Amino acid sequence: MPQHHGKRFKKIASEYDPKTLFSTGEAIELVKKNANAKFNETIEAHIRLGVDPKKSDQNVRGTVLLPHGTGRTVRVIAFAKGDNAKAAAEAGADLVGDADLIDKVKAGFTDFDVAVATPDMMAAVGKELGRVLAQKMPNPKAGTVSPNIANAIRDIKAGKVEFRLDKTGIIHTIVGKANFEASQLLENVSTLLDAIVRAKPSAAKGTYLRSVTLTSTMGPGVKVDPNRVKATA
Repeated sequence: MPQHHGKRFKKIASEYDPKTLFSTGEAIELVKKNANAKFNETIEAHIRLGVDPKKSDQNVRGTVLLPHGTGRTVRVIAFAKGDNAKAAAEAGADLVGDADLIDKVKAGFTDFDVAVATPDMMAAVGKELGRVLAQKMPNPKAGTVSPNIANAIRDIKAGKVEFRLDKTGIIHTIVGKANFEASQLLENVSTLLDAIVRAKPSAAKGTYLRSVTLTSTMGPGVKVDPNRVKATA
């Protein structure tokens, strides 16, 4: 379906060539300039990889702690009991529980962004909430299942994000807010791309970073030259 954009979007998009490949720093400056909505827009990165998402040995998934965080307040629930529950609460979890929290989520509670759990809770969480949590299911690869749940929560609150390949071979993730300094966004984007490059599957052949696009919530995409990214990564 064709996209219908408003006058503001079209005006912004007309001020530069959308086919131009910029350096990461140039792209960030342009995205920040374009993020002129009446709210603090989120800055996103969309990275197309040269892998086959249908093949399990070419899956790309991991986590990275952005040095300047995401600018978002992340609501975290923790499935834990005993001393672990106490540690989770002290680390800043917004809601902590075991069977009672499972029942609450099962009943329709959705006011959270990330769910974490200790390993001893995963059998019950998986059995009762597998379909309910879906993409939010705690997972060791995402760092959301951990015996040290306090550290996991602190990292998430500090700006740890998960990146994962979608069905079309693209990674979509947040890298900050429009009111961040350009240098902060540059460091966040560089840290993310470095983590994605390090996560390259051994089975991947040919060009790995196919395209990198930065955009704000209400702004058009700005393309980053992937060759210049690889040179610095």
